Amino acid sequence: MHWLMKMLDVNSTAELWWVVFGLAAQLMFTARFIVQWIASERQRDSVVPIAFWYFSLAGGLMLFSYAVYRHDPVFILGQSLGVFIYSRNLWLIYAKRRREA
Repeated sequence: MHWLMKMLDVNSTAELWWVVFGLAAQLMFTARFIVQWIASERQRDSVVPIAFWYFSLAGGLMLFSYAVYRHDPVFILGQSLGVFIYSRNLWLIYAKRRREA
């Protein structure tokens, strides 16, 4: 465990878990691109499946939490805007479905 903490430049177990959380957040955020790519390849057209927005929201919230922990105002601002946009897109998708139902 000591070698991992040294490699990740952390000084406590709590900090190590935050870095692990941050890495998981980045993987969640990256998964949205994979989902979008696969959906586009299947359709042979550029499409944005609803899962893209869920991965975006989950990854954005996780990265926002990590940024708050790290006290990084640039990262906090960037993620907060994204979280708003992802939430709004999901809201619009569900509002459209309710209108069409």
